[in-house]
Parts: sequence; structure tokens; C-alpha cells
Amino acid sequence: MAEEVTLDKIVSLCKRRGFIFPSSEIYGGLNGAYDYGPLGVNLKNNIRDFWWREMTQIHDDIVGIDASILMNSQVWKASGHVSNFTDPMVDCKVCHARFRADQIDLNGACPNCGNKGSFTAPRNFNLMFVTHIGPTADDASTVYLRPETAQGIYVNFKNIVTSARMKVPFGIAQVGKSFRNEITTKNFIFRSCEFEQMEMQWFCKPGSDDTWFPYWREQRMAFYGKMGIRLDHLRWHQHGPDELAFYAKDAYDIQYLFPMGWQELEGVHDRTDYDLTQHQKFSGKDMSYMDPVNNEKFIPYIVETSAGLTRNVLMALCDAYEEQQLEDDTRVVLHLHPAIAPIKAAVLPLLKKDGLAEYASKLEHDLRHYFVTDYDVSGAIGRRYRRQDEVGTPYCITVDYDTLKDNTVTIRYRDSMEQKRIKIEDIPAEVAKADKEYKRV
Repeated sequence: MAEEVTLDKIVSLCKRRGFIFPSSEIYGGLNGAYDYGPLGVNLKNNIRDFWWREMTQIHDDIVGIDASILMNSQVWKASGHVSNFTDPMVDCKVCHARFRADQIDLNGACPNCGNKGSFTAPRNFNLMFVTHIGPTADDASTVYLRPETAQGIYVNFKNIVTSARMKVPFGIAQVGKSFRNEITTKNFIFRSCEFEQMEMQWFCKPGSDDTWFPYWREQRMAFYGKMGIRLDHLRWHQHGPDELAFYAKDAYDIQYLFPMGWQELEGVHDRTDYDLTQHQKFSGKDMSYMDPVNNEKFIPYIVETSAGLTRNVLMALCDAYEEQQLEDDTRVVLHLHPAIAPIKAAVLPLLKKDGLAEYASKLEHDLRHYFVTDYDVSGAIGRRYRRQDEVGTPYCITVDYDTLKDNTVTIRYRDSMEQKRIKIEDIPAEVAKADKEYKRV
């Protein structure tokens, strides 16, 4: 029977194998801040690129953008973030720790110091980080670290229509960092003050959103199947009346069954024409679209798909993790889809001597032109297989004495542990074929 996947096991693996470290750890760290190590940055970038290809390469009506993190402060007034992006907060009068008022019992004990009923009255706390541009800190110099990437897309709507000659319906995609002054950061990288989003905003004619909204819901759920995620660990959650934003027509979350329970992974929202209308109002600039076919003028509705890249990383690790009981051993294996695995193939000489190490090293360098590789010569071959399994490497290529005779190698497949003999020149094609045919076991 498979062992339960816990967040502690994921955190331990990430630290031990170089996926994710606590930020500035030698100084005691910083609550809710993390650094991505060599394997972690590869995994994160591969998920990002997988999403980017899905959105901008496969779809011919979606283009990309990379908007600035710092924007004119009027953007956040128009969007409502300055006045409404708040959480109710309370402070313990004894230890001065701060908590979200909706997450603790105000008549109970302080979770930090244990004193009972010693809280300030709830007050709104804006979640945006505030900074200043220029030598003086005043209202005129105030700017915010963006709490979401979407607004950078909305304010560039007309620029994209003009420069890229886009016609409604079309989409704009963006991947980038966002920042929220979260008081409660928890569950590893699931909720942190600095995170990355993968968003696509789909601009369409009012009324056609009734067609596009279910279309994008279907597309987004199918994406995770392509990424090798177990679909029975995913579900839809529709926003109820108490969750739905006042401007939204409808909204669904894709939730994943994390070790800490069902949690939001991505949102698909029908935002109507609220965003462009607000920016038209505050900027004084026309944000409408003129249909070149019938000269009809309208402000487009927006169907938003907004996924957390950092949450996708955590999901991929949790979903892939397995402790397998073998006949005489236990192996930890990450069943990552080959498209997102941080290392595609490891080249392993059977022994260090008799020229095997030199041959394997040269082969590994040659294969770098095709995909990300690793070279490992330390320890018994079985132990090296286990190390690669633990970080999700889908293919191991072993150089042995027969290799020196006939230029063939043994390729081992991570999930099945099956092996077969192939020619050196066939390695790139074999890996590409195995990638294309990959199915999660």
C-alpha cells in the first residue's frame, strides 16, 4: 500500500534535493519567502513554458505580454485595489501578533501567546505593498507592487489591438510575479507574499461570453491532464453568492487535492466589461473596440483564466510523489511528466574505470544540445537510479562495456523501471518518442 503523501515529506525532499530552500536561511529566513534551487527553477520554468506553449503557440488568437511590476498608482484606484483589496485584521493586545479576524476565535485564546480575549477591534488592512519612486516619500511618489498581473493586460488592450492587429475575440497571456502582504503565510509555497501567476485574459463581444466561458473551463481542465496530473485529484468549485465578486457574472475555481485538503489552483472568471470600463472612466481614454466587419462599437467582456505558477509547482510535486515498496527495497519516485521534469535524462557509466567514465561524460555533453541532462558517477548503479527517480528524471542512459564495442547503451524508464538497448545515435529520437507517448501509470 502506498504511503500517504504529506507536506512534510514534500518540504524535506525539496530541501534535500535542491528544489526549494527557505529564503535567506543563514539569517533565520523570512516568513513565507522561498528560493528555488537548481532543480526547482528548472521545474518551475518547465511548467511555465508548458503553459506558455499551450496558450500562445497552440492558439493562434492569443499573444503574449510582459507588463511592468510597477505601474501608475491610478491603475490600482481604477481596479478597486486601493479601496477594496483588504482583509479584516486584529492584533493581540498582549503579544501584538496580527491575525486575520475571520480565521480565529475572537473570544478564544491568542494562537501565539495563549492569552484569552485580548484582541483589538477588527480593522481593514490593505494587502498591497507600498513603496515610493523618487527622493521623497509622499502621496505623489506612491507606487504599489502589483497584487496581480491582470491589470497590466487590461491597460495594454488598445496597444495590443493596434500593434498586433488583433480582432475580437482574442486573448492576451502573461506570466509574472505578484506580491501580497499576506499576514498568514502557510503550507509551504502554497500561500506566500511573493508568487508567480500565469494569466490569460480573453476579450470577446458581450453575449458571446456565454459560449467562451464554458469553452475556457473545458480547455483549462484538459490542460492539467496534458501535464500528467491525476484528474481524480482535480475538481470544480463554483463561486457562491458570498464568494462572487460584485462585477463577475460567473466564476469557477479548479481545486486540487493537496495534502492539506482541497485548495484553489486556478480560477476561470467571467469579469464582464468591468475592468475596461473602469480604466476608461479613470484614464479618460476610450477602451472600446470597433468591429471592422459591421462597425459596431462595444467594450469587450473578459473571460479570465488565472493560475498560480508557484501553486502549480507544489501541485506537480505532490501529485508526482510516491513511495514504492519493491521486493527488496523502497524507492521514492516523482512521476513527473517528461515535459516538466527538471532533468530529462541522466547518463551513468557502469563503472569509473576502463574508459567508461570518459565515454559517458562526452555523451552527456553531446546530449545537452537536445535536452537537459545530468551526469552521475558516484556510487553503485542501483543507488544512482534511485537518486534520479527521487528527482523525477524520466530516462537513465547507462554506458557499459558493450557500449565501447558497438556504440549501444541501455535506456531505463523511470516509471516502469524497464530497460532496453538502443544505438547512441537513436537516443534523441527515442526520448522524443517516449515523451510523446507518455502516460501516467
